[in-house]
Amino acid sequence: MCLGVPMQVVAVGEGEVVAEIDGVRKEASLMLLNEEVRVGDFVIVHAGFAISKLDEEDAQETLRLMREVFRPEDMA
Repeated sequence: MCLGVPMQVVAVGEGEVVAEIDGVRKEASLMLLNEEVRVGDFVIVHAGFAISKLDEEDAQETLRLMREVFRPEDMA
């Protein structure tokens, strides 16, 4: 199963970020975003791309709901 998962940005590079959630880190391209992304921001990561930026409240609520429905390995 392939999911877009809210993750917090921990590093920003040239055209990419490293994002983390629950101790899992992923690199994600920024080529699909037209907005600036900074360390601490939340993005939805899907298939190696940051596809949208969202505020922390929305990210935490989405993660709460996802944790109710999916097993941890489904979200990694």
